[in-house]
Amino acid sequence: MSENYDIVVIGGGPGGYVCAIRAAQLGLKVACVEKRGALGGTCLNVGCIPSKALLHSSHLFEEASEHFDTHGIEISKPKVNLDKMMARKDKVVDSNVKGIEFLFKKNKVTYVKGAGEIISPTSVKVALLDGGEETLTTKNIVIATGSEVTPLPGVEIDEKNIVSSTGALVLPKVPKKMVVIGAGVIGLELGSVWRRLGSEVTVVEFLDRILPGMDGDLVKQTQRIFAKQGLDFKLGHKVTAAKTTKSGVTLTVEPSKGGDAQEIKADVVLVAIGRRPYLTGLGLDKVGVELDERGRVKTDEHFQTNVGGIFAIGDTIVGPMLAHKAEEDGVALAEMIAGEEGHVDYGKVPGVVYTWPEVASVGKTEEQLKEEGVEYAVGKFPFTANGRAKAMESTDGFVKILEDTKTHRVVGAHIVGPAAGDLIAEVVLAMEYGASAEDIARTCHAHPALGETVKEAAMDAGKRAIHM
Repeated sequence: MSENYDIVVIGGGPGGYVCAIRAAQLGLKVACVEKRGALGGTCLNVGCIPSKALLHSSHLFEEASEHFDTHGIEISKPKVNLDKMMARKDKVVDSNVKGIEFLFKKNKVTYVKGAGEIISPTSVKVALLDGGEETLTTKNIVIATGSEVTPLPGVEIDEKNIVSSTGALVLPKVPKKMVVIGAGVIGLELGSVWRRLGSEVTVVEFLDRILPGMDGDLVKQTQRIFAKQGLDFKLGHKVTAAKTTKSGVTLTVEPSKGGDAQEIKADVVLVAIGRRPYLTGLGLDKVGVELDERGRVKTDEHFQTNVGGIFAIGDTIVGPMLAHKAEEDGVALAEMIAGEEGHVDYGKVPGVVYTWPEVASVGKTEEQLKEEGVEYAVGKFPFTANGRAKAMESTDGFVKILEDTKTHRVVGAHIVGPAAGDLIAEVVLAMEYGASAEDIARTCHAHPALGETVKEAAMDAGKRAIHM
């Protein structure tokens, strides 16, 4: 059996399903192949969405446990019903999955459940989940298969005692002691979840800092906040071995630069050292698609591989491994294939850590600007001076805006504080329009609101902040 399409997208995650829907909106005949049996990819099923559901639930638990009394709310000590919390998380995931299926039907995207293999630049063979095979004939093929957990030599993941982010989302009970290997976004988010619920959490990081790549000033403040909350950091150390016993896991840890090894015991170990492109079973070698030295699909500025008619987006190619970056890739590629203009500015892709407080960043860091020899101005404003933050009892953190003093364009912003992931959007939009710090400063912001911190930081870039 053969079907003819304009585009066949392999992978139904944020990049793939968005690409499929946008292409269909533009009048193209589209099929999306997904072997999970559920749309949404890692993000929706075992990543972004379930982790945010647990982050929110655990945040509410901690607020009730430790902070309600400050607001004059007196309750008996709350208890964690983990089964109910997990059931809510699963309900959130299921609702989102069904939402994408509805969007496929609405936009007339053919949803093919199975594992896709590229057998030629115009053909995709699908091993259907219900059995049998189907061959899809198409003018264009889009690789959108996402990424998988990067393994750590000497530490074998069993998803019971030693877990990946997937296993950390379904633990049957709150571990007494947890070790998180990796102080990046995933490790800090999931470590925060289980710390709030009662775990004693130690974060082991190879580098001498958390959140690699983020602004140094932001990182220092963030680490102080997390340490005050109870996360224990062991920076500049590496895990070289793990032994699982009936009582838990014993890790061998030693300084990254050399030194004496020591053992750390834990009930559960979370391996969160990063992710790598997932390209298994696609048959790329057979059709001659080239990969780079890091196992990513090589593409040009139009997402085109070295094989005509085969494209790649999202986590499978160069760039930040973020769901929203994949979505932007998907939209841009769909529009290019349809004959329209598509573009993604990777210098303006925000990154967010959904802890509490949240951490958000976009554009250049101070370290990058110094290295590039760019003259810049810094505008900074603390949440302690914001009326709304005070009313919320959420005054940790600051907003920092960086402006190129020659062009007067905002080139970076770094926020740690309440709702940082939402506040960063204003700065991203300003950067897209080439705005200056003064443009933001002269924009009227509602009072009292957290957004005033962005305005005041922009004002401080010109040394005229009012409220500090």
